[in-house]
Amino acid sequence: MKTIKGPALFLGQFAGDAAPFNSWDAITRWAADCGYVGVQVPTWAGQLIDLGKAAASQDYCDEFKGVAKANGIEVTELSTHLQGQLVAVHPAYDEMFDGFAAPEVRGNPKARQAWAVEQVRMALQASKRMGLGAMATFSGALAWPFVYPWPQRPAGLIETAFDELARRWTPLLDAAEENGVDICYEIHPGEDLFDGTTYEMFLDRVNGHARANMLYDPSHYVLQGLDYLDNIDIYHERIRMFHVKDAELNPTGRQGVYSGYASWVDRAGRFRSLGDGQVDFGAVFSKLTAHDFDGWAVVEWECALKHPEDGAREGSEFVRHHIIRVTEKAFDDFAAGGTDEAANRRILGLG
Repeated sequence: MKTIKGPALFLGQFAGDAAPFNSWDAITRWAADCGYVGVQVPTWAGQLIDLGKAAASQDYCDEFKGVAKANGIEVTELSTHLQGQLVAVHPAYDEMFDGFAAPEVRGNPKARQAWAVEQVRMALQASKRMGLGAMATFSGALAWPFVYPWPQRPAGLIETAFDELARRWTPLLDAAEENGVDICYEIHPGEDLFDGTTYEMFLDRVNGHARANMLYDPSHYVLQGLDYLDNIDIYHERIRMFHVKDAELNPTGRQGVYSGYASWVDRAGRFRSLGDGQVDFGAVFSKLTAHDFDGWAVVEWECALKHPEDGAREGSEFVRHHIIRVTEKAFDDFAAGGTDEAANRRILGLG
């Protein structure tokens, strides 16, 4: 067994225009002050990282990591969630997702997709330069508008969507192999990879690609009514990244999983700060530890109620409390009598 690393913080919800969230030096000092020892970096946040430079320059990457190290912070992974989303976009979402892309490719789906693919490639190259073994992302979605089977879906519709999704991602997975980096898809509603079944559909189509792995976030499973602990037992060999995020699902006579288009604060299912929701993190950390997960426990703050800075500060201590320092000996070693093969045979009556 291995001890999970952490606590770390995903900076995606914090990067902004105001100090201390508007520069790499300031935000890493702030994260350390909150009790974190690592951060996961959103590569679309230009105030924190120049992805083009990171992909091309070892000196830039060394300096980038050096600034964080001077502040007591390690870079855990890079994230391309927004760019990965744009690798596959159904036309129904074109306008809503355009804001994820660079201004020069907005309104042009083909150019936007090419831009997104290049962004993911650069993040893989930057990950290699920084000595990182995994990158977080979204799969994007072509089939999501048809998630509920009404009207009846035409035969082959979903299969065609997943064939195309695999076609788009296979060259990027091959690039990930060339760079020695796992692509960790966050299994997430709104993506075509939103549960175990859809992940397996994708994995089959990329021929079980060794770099097509998972980012495990139990909050997304709570909101779907999925068994988030059994999921670890099933997919632990593919889970290479971990977002520590809480959620609750409190169905009523008026709403359930779909939550009646309500705003986040009024939904039956909503994200909560760590410890305020329904995820049994004691069991989650125990299962991941027993299955030899040796990655980072990365807090992703999302909460309908609590202030983000409060959630971040509380989150570091929450994770620190849940990380299990693995034992190097069995608890009953004190009672061991010592034996050998001959003794074993005598005990079994084998002479």
